[in-house]
Amino acid sequence: MGFDVGFVPYNPDGWGPPEAAAAPASLGGGSVSVPFAPFSRSDKLGRIADWTRNPPGPGAFAAARDTVFDFAGLEDSVGLASADDASFRLVDGKPPPRHPRFGPRWRFQQRPQLPQRRDEEVEARRREAEKERARRDRHWQQNRRTHHQFNRGGPSSSSAKSSVDIQPEWSVKEQIPFSSFSKLSFAVADQPEDLLVCGAVEFYDRAFDRVTPRAERRLERFKSRNFFKVTTTDDPVIRRLAENDTATVFATDTILAALMCAPRSVQSWDIVIQRVGNKLFFDKRDGSQLDLLTVNETAQEPLPEAKEDINSAHSLAVEATYVNQNFSQQVLLRNGEKVTFDEPNPFATEGEEAASVAYRYRRWKLDDETSLVARCEVHAVNTDPRGERQFLTINALNEFDPKVTGVDWRKKLETQRGAVLATELKNNANRLARWTAQALLAGADMMKLGYVSRLHPRDHYNHSILSVIGYKPRDFAAQINLNTANMWGIVKSIVDVCMKLGEGKYVLVKDPVKPQVRLYEVPNDAFENDYVEEPLPEEEQVRPFSEDVDATAQEMDAAAEAEATATTTGADGDAGKSVEATAA
Repeated sequence: MGFDVGFVPYNPDGWGPPEAAAAPASLGGGSVSVPFAPFSRSDKLGRIADWTRNPPGPGAFAAARDTVFDFAGLEDSVGLASADDASFRLVDGKPPPRHPRFGPRWRFQQRPQLPQRRDEEVEARRREAEKERARRDRHWQQNRRTHHQFNRGGPSSSSAKSSVDIQPEWSVKEQIPFSSFSKLSFAVADQPEDLLVCGAVEFYDRAFDRVTPRAERRLERFKSRNFFKVTTTDDPVIRRLAENDTATVFATDTILAALMCAPRSVQSWDIVIQRVGNKLFFDKRDGSQLDLLTVNETAQEPLPEAKEDINSAHSLAVEATYVNQNFSQQVLLRNGEKVTFDEPNPFATEGEEAASVAYRYRRWKLDDETSLVARCEVHAVNTDPRGERQFLTINALNEFDPKVTGVDWRKKLETQRGAVLATELKNNANRLARWTAQALLAGADMMKLGYVSRLHPRDHYNHSILSVIGYKPRDFAAQINLNTANMWGIVKSIVDVCMKLGEGKYVLVKDPVKPQVRLYEVPNDAFENDYVEEPLPEEEQVRPFSEDVDATAQEMDAAAEAEATATTTGADGDAGKSVEATAA
């Protein structure tokens, strides 16, 4: 039997099939030689044959064979196909997109397959999904860091306590967010003018520039030298300058530095502002937080809350202040040679030994009507190779536990000094910025930073000097991204706000949680002895040392030289004296 080509209509009038072709005889009841695959009009047409694709499941081959090559009901479908040809229209010829699988179950259960051929649309959707997932991860991490920075420790944490008790009768005059401080800029017109220099300073000992962790020096204690933390209105020199109308705004370098570096602060602080006539006085309270140095203020991990813990925020602040004071006196030449200035130390009484410090009273002109006078401190003098005299500021960074910071100074200072400084800039950004601002205000030619560490992580009385590094203040300010124009812009904005207020007393408080400051109007007798405030809890009150306690501490210091077990007890009295001197 030969091959049946089927019925072919003949058109005698021209090319193509005739207009009315006769139906083949096979449609009447015979079988058609060409098979026809039935399909639904809702199905999308795909490729005829694709040998590169793998079936998504074990039953895919059977399903495909049953649906595509099923000739059941062929006679009915052939008759219906010719009737529906006129209504058929091709809508989409693309294969259906495959949905991506996510999750660990699909990842571990899928079988190894040959490289698949992917459509461009599927690839584009996969890339968009990856970008969206990465964006959500970054957003979550950023919110987590922000929440951890400003809410760590909860409301009961010491970092979340206000530095001053806000009284209900105080009224809020201004509320300034830190985001507005970052946009400020002000350039001081002229160089500052030195009005007066008081005190006496000693020369810096250059032998400390050669101190290394392998040749460390023990930190000594200077019990006989007194350190003064006098506020603005208690300074007799500033009182005299104010009576002579030398300026309209008066402050100290510590207070100005706190204002200039306010956006970097996390813990709460406060500044008392008094408007008297056309003059402004920026003061600090007795026992203010500005008298103590903060430790790990900008670190990610919070410090313990219990004050009896030697690594709590309060204990470390007292220890850092004690270390900083003793370090500033140990690195000096103690040969009796001092550099004196116009007047002696205005706070030391006759026969009292004051620490090596010089007070420079400098005046800046903010505008035609406003000028500022600030008392700035320098701690030592030095002679450069050309024989010219230089002013120095001396400060110390202290290491209390390498496991907390993650960097061991004794191992990294010689080989990775930059990593040590970068860690300190991350954990103590506000403290380093304040020291730099004070050096710039004082006009210091060099600022010396010492690295002081505990002899043992659990011994907070004995320390060692590991290294001393010198920086030029302007270069170091550029290194830590401290903009002088922005610093003066913050001060100028605060002065302008206070100049619009009436006469009276105000207090500027850093919010303990949010990055902002609030300006309160307070009674004129606030923060004075006759002003009754809410008393502090008994465990938070600092008790003054009596003469009997001091004598006992001296006996314990003498006994410590003979008995090694009494060293820690003897040092306890010395640390108490440092706290007393700081409060004074």
